[in-house]
Amino acid sequence: MATLSGKKVAILTENGFEEVELTSPKKALEDAGAEVQIISPQEGKIKAWDKDHWSIDLPVDKALDKASAEDYDALMLPGGVMNPDKLRQNKKAVEFAQQFLETGKPVAAICHGPQLLIETGLIEGRNMTSYPSLRTDLENAGVMWVDKEVVTDNGLVTSRTPKDLEAFNKKMIEEIKEGQHVSAAYTHGTHS
Repeated sequence: MATLSGKKVAILTENGFEEVELTSPKKALEDAGAEVQIISPQEGKIKAWDKDHWSIDLPVDKALDKASAEDYDALMLPGGVMNPDKLRQNKKAVEFAQQFLETGKPVAAICHGPQLLIETGLIEGRNMTSYPSLRTDLENAGVMWVDKEVVTDNGLVTSRTPKDLEAFNKKMIEEIKEGQHVSAAYTHGTHS
């Protein structure tokens, strides 16, 4: 069932992503017919973290410097503690994520992944979830935080932990299939 045939999805990540939070959504997207590219500030390969130890290396399809949000239909952000912390300090990574939110393209973030979205300044007023330790950070950014396995808000899909992957993957595919949503900037009155 190639429901995402012709769709191109960017997975933005750094070293230290939680392995299953990248491999499971990537497989689900590919099984649905999407073309998936791993984008990273790192070139060549990135290293996964698996619960409490370093794990597999995955090839980087495109360096962040050479990637343009215009070339993708959606963005997926895996978690892991190190990965989002590095990305949120990277101006280019923040701008890349911002472009998806500004244009209303679907964004899916799991576990610690939403940390990067805080830096965009574009999530105020949105309904989201995350790993529990990010709740205060997200609420301080103006998010209405909900403790549910998957929360969808106008193309923005978030989940809490790897236990939620099945629901997360299903919702992410649904939102990408629906395509571009009305820009968050317009729906939340932050557009100037």
